[in-house]
Amino acid sequence: MTFKPASWPRQLRSSEWFGGTSRDHIYHRSWMKNQGLPADLFDGRPVIGICNTWSQLTPCNAHLRDLAERVKHGIYEAGGLPLEFPVFSTGESALRPTAMLYRNLAAMDVEEAMRANPLDGVVLLAGCDKTTPALLMGAASTNLPSIVVSGGPMLNGWFRGERVGSGTALWQMSEDIKAGKMTQHDFLNAEQSMSRSPGSCNTMGTASTMASMAEALGMALSGNAAIPAVDSRRRVMAHLTGRRIVDMVKDDLKPSDVLTRSAFENAMRVNGAIGGSTNAVIHLLALAGRVGLDITLDDWDVQGREIPTIVNLMPSGKFLMEEFFYAGGLPVVIKALGDADKLHKDSLTVSGGSIWDEVKGVENWNEEVIHPLTAPLTKQGGIAVLKGNLAPNGAVLKPSAATESLLQHRGRAVVFEDIDDYKAKIDDEALDIDETCVMVLKNCGPRGYPGMAEVGNMGLPPKVLRKGITDMVRISDARMSGTAYGTVVLHTSPEAAVGGPLSIVRDGDMIELDVESRRLHLDISEEEMSKRLANWEPATKAPSSGYARLFHLHIEGADTGADFDFLKGCRGAEVPKDSH
Repeated sequence: MTFKPASWPRQLRSSEWFGGTSRDHIYHRSWMKNQGLPADLFDGRPVIGICNTWSQLTPCNAHLRDLAERVKHGIYEAGGLPLEFPVFSTGESALRPTAMLYRNLAAMDVEEAMRANPLDGVVLLAGCDKTTPALLMGAASTNLPSIVVSGGPMLNGWFRGERVGSGTALWQMSEDIKAGKMTQHDFLNAEQSMSRSPGSCNTMGTASTMASMAEALGMALSGNAAIPAVDSRRRVMAHLTGRRIVDMVKDDLKPSDVLTRSAFENAMRVNGAIGGSTNAVIHLLALAGRVGLDITLDDWDVQGREIPTIVNLMPSGKFLMEEFFYAGGLPVVIKALGDADKLHKDSLTVSGGSIWDEVKGVENWNEEVIHPLTAPLTKQGGIAVLKGNLAPNGAVLKPSAATESLLQHRGRAVVFEDIDDYKAKIDDEALDIDETCVMVLKNCGPRGYPGMAEVGNMGLPPKVLRKGITDMVRISDARMSGTAYGTVVLHTSPEAAVGGPLSIVRDGDMIELDVESRRLHLDISEEEMSKRLANWEPATKAPSSGYARLFHLHIEGADTGADFDFLKGCRGAEVPKDSH
């Protein structure tokens, strides 16, 4: 940890707008004063933006207006001027065709709003899956002092004495319907208990994973990730974050100071320990690209391979985020890694201190929820990165959510050309498939879907489910929800839509999966593969206009984060020229 705070007082970025007596300075200040702001708020104090992804179309973030007010209290107390602004909100539950299609759009919105406005620092208010990475990516590209405060998870759901985990229960119950284990009436009754308070998913899905990644990276205050949305301590966290950002501006503590290689390695290890979402892979790769770090899929495999999963939460375990918080939350996990010398202890955080300073005194209050490293939930919890002739650039699998007996498997391919083909065939009793087969889904990657939807955890055929089988090997270039589970190979790169080997898999081909050896192999000759690839033709053309065309032309592969090729690197926060 080598950070040295800047001297204070000094001229701030916002003074370019507010700090003088010229016509332009008066122009900027006078318009701001129509909101009832006293003149002395423009006396050179830090101007702090509150970047808010509040939206009623994003249920996970629908309570962020209240948190924004708490952030403002903290900013005022610390001597700053808070100014709230909205940005594009990528809601997971309602946005079509997939929220991932718009992550980069939201990141562009954040970046341009931060650069073009009179801001010295920013509080990033996030919650739903894509809002956290989008805000971090935008902030990293401007490199203004920035800090995350999450909206927090919703309270536990309960149905007939059993925990109902967001998403996880939905997948389980929908499979039970097809297997004849559950009635439609019971399914509708269970719906009422699935979302019983404000907040994001209460499982270790992508929302909670990315909140944990923000904390593990050092971009949020310690303890931020797990506090339930409705707990009063979530408001306290927002208040304290408001105070802290003012001091960060005074110290000139920027994302580039925090987002180092050590920080990313810490986050990759933490993701393994919590049984985090495979989506964290794609988002952290994109974020690393924004700060110019060469973080690769291979780093994910190396950093996570020897990390056991110790957090007993759905979808890998039995508990939910509420219990995780009561047990001590993410600081307990980070401390456990540090005690085992699996943490870069001196990594800087937005607190101004090291990550170890923040957690070294915490205690584990429930070892059934957060296991000791000596008695893990699964011995290897990191993301497994698979390679082979079927995935030359890599594919990922989450071992903690998979069936151990399927981690080494050879089976006959049953191919679905796209998600519509899957939906048309999967319930057909005549479909030639059994539990030994490998389900293969094509054309659902970043360009193919487009946006890389969470459809990789394909539901099993009803005739297989009726046998009591609950898992099969599934392979695709898609993503899956962090709340999902199963032996699911995802993010296969290059994707089918650009002519990757996945595109030429045929019904009846034999596929070998060996997670221990990190191998994913299509059992055909090199000559046959070359012949098929030479005859491949793209199934779709680029859209003629709009954001969809921009996306199609500039999206990169999942193996590098699915960012736009023109958004790599930090463009900084140089003040745009004033036209007035």
